[in-house]
Amino acid sequence: MLEGIYVEHHRRDQTGGKRIGQAFLETERAGLFGGWIGRGKDVLDLGCRDGTLTRHFREGNRVVGADIDRRALESARTQYGIDVQRVNLNASLPFPNARFDAVVLAETLEHLPYPRITLGEVKRVLRPRGMFVGNVPLFYHLHGRWRVLRGKRLDSDPTHCQYFSFDSLRELLEGFFTIEAMVPLKGRLARYSMRLFARNVAFRCRTS
Repeated sequence: MLEGIYVEHHRRDQTGGKRIGQAFLETERAGLFGGWIGRGKDVLDLGCRDGTLTRHFREGNRVVGADIDRRALESARTQYGIDVQRVNLNASLPFPNARFDAVVLAETLEHLPYPRITLGEVKRVLRPRGMFVGNVPLFYHLHGRWRVLRGKRLDSDPTHCQYFSFDSLRELLEGFFTIEAMVPLKGRLARYSMRLFARNVAFRCRTS
């Protein structure tokens, strides 16, 4: 059932004008995450969909892409040669302890009804001093608050389960990792205040 929800949502994305192989802020995230991860690493990309972003981490690394959508995983495997694994991010991951040097969770955390389960699993499969990177949309910036005051919804995506503010995201991450960086990806005034203006934030964390 859960897989069907996401397959249908992704299908609507494509019929609504988003092409297969198109990722939100793909160039920006690829450069940022790739620079953070480096090379010579075992990398797990959780919620990889069709591998559009994952492919940017492949060169010089050993990469596994994981998602619940079988069709998207097949596309990642056939188009980009990515090793894939079907997973349910709301349950235990099918990987041993300390398996990866880096885990990517991009535009995914907001879709999870039980994010603490997933973050606990991310921490488990990371090696000591392992890196956790990703990005999340924020909703309680000034524009979002103004929408609520006007009686409008924060967001129209039916698969969003979490509506993070800058502080609630930071608090969640700090419960599992040491935060090394939080960088605004969207919001022209975010350099002045991420709390008030950032609409999407990338993060880099470490295990102890």
